[in-house]
Amino acid sequence: MSAEELRCSARGCARAAGWALRWRNPKIHGPERVKTWLACDEHREHLAQFLRRRDFPCEVEPLEPG
Repeated sequence: MSAEELRCSARGCARAAGWALRWRNPKIHGPERVKTWLACDEHREHLAQFLRRRDFPCEVEPLEPG
């Protein structure tokens, strides 16, 4: 899948994603289970804050081209 096909995970957003938010819910999943949300520049911080407010470990990384 090309970078142009990767879309932001924010509700109602159709922008291209440039960021990967890797997170998990430690109450129900062990460290081996990591989910990924994609974010555009506008929604990156909003989505990260949403996860962190719930005490979900979250790492934000730029998407690698390719």
